[in-house]
Amino acid sequence: MASHRKSRPTGPRVAGIRTPALATAALTSVALLSQTANATPSDDRPTLEEVEKKVDDLYRQAGSATEKYNAAKEKTSKQRKKVDGLLDDVAQRTQKLNDARDELGSFASAQYRTGASVPETATLLLADSPQDYFDQNQLMNRLTGRQKSAVDDYVTQQSETMKKRREAAEGLETLTESQSDLKTAKSTVQKKLATARELLSELTAEEKARLAAIEKKKQEEAARKAAELAKQQQAREEAERKRQEEAAQQQGSGSGSSGTSDGNGSSDSSGSSTPDTSNGTKAEKAIAFARAQIGKPYVWGATGPGSYDCSGLTQAAWKAAGVTLPRVTYDQVNAGTTVSVSQAQPGDLVFFYDDISHVGLYIGDGMMIHAPKPGAYVREESIFYDGESSIYSVVRPA
Repeated sequence: MASHRKSRPTGPRVAGIRTPALATAALTSVALLSQTANATPSDDRPTLEEVEKKVDDLYRQAGSATEKYNAAKEKTSKQRKKVDGLLDDVAQRTQKLNDARDELGSFASAQYRTGASVPETATLLLADSPQDYFDQNQLMNRLTGRQKSAVDDYVTQQSETMKKRREAAEGLETLTESQSDLKTAKSTVQKKLATARELLSELTAEEKARLAAIEKKKQEEAARKAAELAKQQQAREEAERKRQEEAAQQQGSGSGSSGTSDGNGSSDSSGSSTPDTSNGTKAEKAIAFARAQIGKPYVWGATGPGSYDCSGLTQAAWKAAGVTLPRVTYDQVNAGTTVSVSQAQPGDLVFFYDDISHVGLYIGDGMMIHAPKPGAYVREESIFYDGESSIYSVVRPA
């Protein structure tokens, strides 16, 4: 007998029943989604190079904010002294005003005792604004010469006192603005440095080692550039020395006596170098001071003697040489003659970045002494430490 059971279909199964093909596709999709989900955190993590650039940028921004802080601090200090002076002046003038008022009161009392025009005269002499009564000729005719002088003195003292009071009020307002700027700049510095420290703290030991290797490579390149500049400067100096010798020999041969000419040539050469020697002596003093500070910590806003920021160090170094420099970098950059990098001489100031937020003291051979950044110490370093493009200008203090 034939079986009545239907044969099993050979095609794909209907919906709701898994087939090998659909199961494989589903598993593949799940795996891909899982990989994508797991990859997201690592994709969001910045590369080591990005961290390095971000940290460097934060330090530069902190340096710029530090110079703004220094400027605001200096302005606040000057404004405070000005306000204190104005307040002292107002106090002295107020005393003079009170003395003048007392003298007028004595005149009014005397007229009261004699019964002469008591009410009108007393009103004039004791009023806050007696100038309003001056146009009344009848009253003015009653004043003696001494009384008129006392009234004039009172009016003058009152006017000057009010003027100084207004100046003091304006000075206090400016002082408040300066203090606000100071607070803002300080907060900006602290935030930039905190962000930089946070980024560095998140690095693994391996990443920190790689970062140190990158930094070492940059230092080696900076040293190479400094050596190149030193060779160029030495070659130029040698060429200049030979030129001067040839000029001295030509001058000597024209004098007709070789012995005398040699002496004159030597004397002329010495005389022409006297100004450079004088300037060089000051530069040597500035450099000697800066060398003595090597190893001291960078602290933003510091001017010594235990710590320095960049402009605080250069200001103190040249002060030791008898030259007064402004406090901040963007004022120091205008405190001398600008020269090219190739013409830099020991003692010159080397400024960095478009916002002129850093400065170092050139010591020759492409090297400088500077207070680099928070967490670092005053040190000797190539002026190409952050690349040649970072150099803004070189200035020779007047």
